[in-house]
Amino acid sequence: MTAPVSHWFAALGGMPDPRPSLDGPRSVDVCVVGGGFTGLWTARELLRADPSLDVLVVERDVCGFGASGRNGGWLQGELAGDPAVWDARRGPGGAVAMHHAIRDTVAVVERALAEDGIDCDLHRGGTLHVAQTPVELERLRATVDAVRAAGGWDDGADAWLDGDGLAARVAIRGGRGAWASSACARLQPAKLVRGLATAVERAGATIVEGTTVTAIEPARRGRPAAGAGRDGAPVVVRTDRGSVTARWAVRATEAYGVGLAGQRRSLAPVNSSMIVTEPLADDRWEALGWAGQETILDGGLLYHYLQRTADGRIAIGGRGVPYRWGSRTDREGPVPQVTVRELQEGLVRLFGDPLRDVAVAGAWHGVLGIPRDWTPGVGADPATGVAWAGGYVGEGVAAANLAGRTLADLLRGERTALTELAWVLPPAAAPPRWEPEPLRWLGIRSVYGLLGVAQAIERRTGRPSRVATVADRLSGR
Repeated sequence: MTAPVSHWFAALGGMPDPRPSLDGPRSVDVCVVGGGFTGLWTARELLRADPSLDVLVVERDVCGFGASGRNGGWLQGELAGDPAVWDARRGPGGAVAMHHAIRDTVAVVERALAEDGIDCDLHRGGTLHVAQTPVELERLRATVDAVRAAGGWDDGADAWLDGDGLAARVAIRGGRGAWASSACARLQPAKLVRGLATAVERAGATIVEGTTVTAIEPARRGRPAAGAGRDGAPVVVRTDRGSVTARWAVRATEAYGVGLAGQRRSLAPVNSSMIVTEPLADDRWEALGWAGQETILDGGLLYHYLQRTADGRIAIGGRGVPYRWGSRTDREGPVPQVTVRELQEGLVRLFGDPLRDVAVAGAWHGVLGIPRDWTPGVGADPATGVAWAGGYVGEGVAAANLAGRTLADLLRGERTALTELAWVLPPAAAPPRWEPEPLRWLGIRSVYGLLGVAQAIERRTGRPSRVATVADRLSGR
């Protein structure tokens, strides 16, 4: 039942054979480090804008082996980050611009898939954030009020559903209400990443796999001399199979890049686990409803996220062991049985008897990248030749496309609406770093432990728990 690959890749026959590795020193225009969604979208957008560029994508395992092939398959028009932070960076309207950019990304990806002929089981059914208890309903209403206040509510895409309205969409046990948004599509992430890699190669990029990057050495320290521009000394990407010199190096590794020199404390790799059921019989689907195939987020403090897959299963994810000492990113081993049981219990809590005895067909896990300020970012410094994007806090499927398009403009020196977005940090700026161990381990484990305690208190008493407030303050959100 537990396998070293996600169900998404297992459904395609397992992990593919790797492409050839780097076979010695190379010199290119752009070296993209990481063959996941961020790196592949960046390569695609660069070559669409300038087909003459020599673009090399370097992947340690095979494309999509990390978070891009292990996620919940939500192409969601939402982005982590505090609207107040966006407005502070770009002034009034910064948050609204970010909101529209990520919402528009869903349609941008839909068009890109059509253009490149990528079939990844895309279905735009929207998403439902559901509440099952009075406490969850109160918290969800507060979230919706905050979204409205920040200018992020769209009457054409967002709607509030009462209990009856939710029941008409899906049979959530005790469902009291939901925030429904059309700005989300379900997809099969392994199909997307494989199709995208093929499209990138077709556009002219070279992808090498089985090649470990050990360091990205900036072209120079400090600001460039007048007139030096980005065409000065090259940035150097060190690998176990030779060095790559380039005008630009793009760090597109998300949480899996913590092993690179200097990156141990840039992001915290937080674990997320998933299970997938066996295909459900027609009578079970009839009991559940869910004909719209919306993605679903429950209202718990330690929430679950779900999709109805194209092959008639339910995939559900949530936190397992949240963080491993020293930012380790274990992902090949089996998922602990306690985590599998917790996810099964999450299904029963959401749907009740129709899923009480449903069989589990597979379980896997991966890591998502959390910045210290919980705010994703994009950056490109002409002085060093180093660009980067990440810190999506689990909302990276759509965000990676937006990041790739933004990086393509930044690397080509274009000033566009994308490069003016609030998540683009000034050259040489860097997000705050996480505390060293043991503080990082103690802090993250404590936050998730407190949230678990708060959730148990809420479900036992039916009242909000102050423990959750303590956890939020400790996390720095």
